[in-house]
Amino acid sequence: MDTIHQITERFTLLEQLFDERNRRLLAAAEAQVLGHGGISLVSKATGLSRKAISKGLVELAGPPLKRLPPGRIRRAGGGRKALATHQPGIKSALERLVEPSTRGDPESPLRWTCKSVRHLSVELTAQGYPLCPQKVADLLHELGYSLQANRKVLEGAAHPDRDAQFRHLQAAVQQALDAGEPVISVDAKKKELVGQYRNNGQEWEPQGNPVEVNVYDFVDAAWGRAAPYGVYDIAQNAGWVSVGMDHDTAKFAVETIYRWWTRMGSLRYPGARRLVITADGGGSNGSRSRLWKVELQRFADDTGLSVSVCHLPPGTSKWNKIEHRLFSYITENWRGRPLTSYWVIVNLIANTRTATGLTVACQIDDTLYETGVKVSDDELARVNLIKEEFHGDWNYTIAPRNKTI
Repeated sequence: MDTIHQITERFTLLEQLFDERNRRLLAAAEAQVLGHGGISLVSKATGLSRKAISKGLVELAGPPLKRLPPGRIRRAGGGRKALATHQPGIKSALERLVEPSTRGDPESPLRWTCKSVRHLSVELTAQGYPLCPQKVADLLHELGYSLQANRKVLEGAAHPDRDAQFRHLQAAVQQALDAGEPVISVDAKKKELVGQYRNNGQEWEPQGNPVEVNVYDFVDAAWGRAAPYGVYDIAQNAGWVSVGMDHDTAKFAVETIYRWWTRMGSLRYPGARRLVITADGGGSNGSRSRLWKVELQRFADDTGLSVSVCHLPPGTSKWNKIEHRLFSYITENWRGRPLTSYWVIVNLIANTRTATGLTVACQIDDTLYETGVKVSDDELARVNLIKEEFHGDWNYTIAPRNKTI
């Protein structure tokens, strides 16, 4: 045992100075000095294989060792041959299995199976190319493949007037900002489970003491889901969020705008005569929603403001300013923290800040909003709706009216 310990100690001290060949020769020299049983003893002490040590002994017993060119550890042509050399066609076989174009190919043997290296190894072996999973992974990297997750980039077919609508929207926004009129971006944030549930992201906690959450994400009947709806004031870099406890409806959306105006907007724009709103084309603030227009008419009547709405083209909701100037920071602020109550949600939202000066106010809206409300043709006709020449379905103004009409 003392001999093994000494060999191990010597080898550990010297191996970092040697390349593969010299380590093999060092181990062979140790085995030769020990004599009978030396190969096994040195193999156990150094971790080198018996085959490598035996090869070193042959080299020591042969002609004087020739010095190899700088940078080489083997003679030209030495070492294990590349897979493609002794298994020609293996790269093509592997690429046929993983090539994206074969995902819908009914002839592909892995069409309905995840393409793990284990499955690929089994399939290649069946095709006459025996290869272990690790070698499959190495070959995939050699071919330029890597593990990839799905990425959200496809927005559907682009509307032919998409770019023109963005230019129209930008012009309307800039005109209002230049005139000192309020411009807001509105949208509903993703609904969130309220309770001891997992929240994506990581937060600093004492090591080995993560926050414990429920295993299953079943909705707690007592708490339900929180429905945040936000208003982002573009000029002031300030947000307002109403955390709904019920359904996300057009009435809830306009009520959020009303609360923002009452508590923030009217104080910052005391002389305002018009409010410009940019919104997605769907959802509770959709361009086709009759209730959205009826509720905006009530808002206009109550505030005396003309409300000009510009909807984003279909499939472009991610470009709505509220998404990347408000909602993204809220999500970052509560990362890895269970939203255990509405009080917690409100405080996390209200304490969202950025280096550029974003401030956010937040309030719970515990009103119950009825779904499926129908707006008759007569009710819609009473809306003082003025459509613009360019895409009046996306761009329109709702002016105040006499409440007696």
